[in-house]
Amino acid sequence: MTLQEIDAYFHEILPIDEFAGIDSSRNGLQVSRQAQTIRRVAFAVDAARQVFEEAADWGADLLFVHHGIFWGREEVLRGAHYRRLFTLFQKDLALYAVHLPLDAHLSLGNNARMAAVLGLTDVEPFGLVRNVPIGVSGRLTEPLSLDEVQKRLFGPAFTPLAVLPFGRPRVESVGLISGGAPLEVDQAIRQGLDLYITGDANHVAYHRCRESGINAIFAGHYATETWGVRAVAEKLASDTGIETTFLDVPTGL
Repeated sequence: MTLQEIDAYFHEILPIDEFAGIDSSRNGLQVSRQAQTIRRVAFAVDAARQVFEEAADWGADLLFVHHGIFWGREEVLRGAHYRRLFTLFQKDLALYAVHLPLDAHLSLGNNARMAAVLGLTDVEPFGLVRNVPIGVSGRLTEPLSLDEVQKRLFGPAFTPLAVLPFGRPRVESVGLISGGAPLEVDQAIRQGLDLYITGDANHVAYHRCRESGINAIFAGHYATETWGVRAVAEKLASDTGIETTFLDVPTGL
């Protein structure tokens, strides 16, 4: 595929343009490359030099990330920003970023994929950001403990940033908003959910959860946002035959 063709493909499967007035991320192709043929695409959560170097070492022509390097404002090309761009130019590595459209997508998105792994039923959009839902909510087929939920999503060795066990010991209804949405727990409280799951933790959320009697898992920004890029990587490989890989560069945050 050419770079133009793969750009059109991502616009076809993801609602990139629909979030243009909502998302501060400059979603889509952020950095082009000299050679226009795309044979290998690496996927990762973050646009960082370590990730760029690993992608280039693997032989990627394009790197698809959730967190890009352009966020709707001009930034001078110096310091770390310059070095990141220089690495991309030096490696002739194109950069593609999709932020909120990848959180919100109801089959390929971070939240949808977590809901699928949990086996949620009655899944529907949840969690408004600028009046647009980017998360999902649903019901478990059988009540689970908070520990069972964590293990099902992240494995037995996983340690979340924080767990607030202030609700029912076994939960049935769950709301998910990946990434940085700790105070959106208020929306889960208003909806009467048993459990709210997001990435980032926030001190203010503690007493809100305690006083409202809701459980919350703050699993870490990174851990809740690997799902979408992995799903898009699998779909691209299946649909086009292009070789893909996921570069796991966790931050622990």
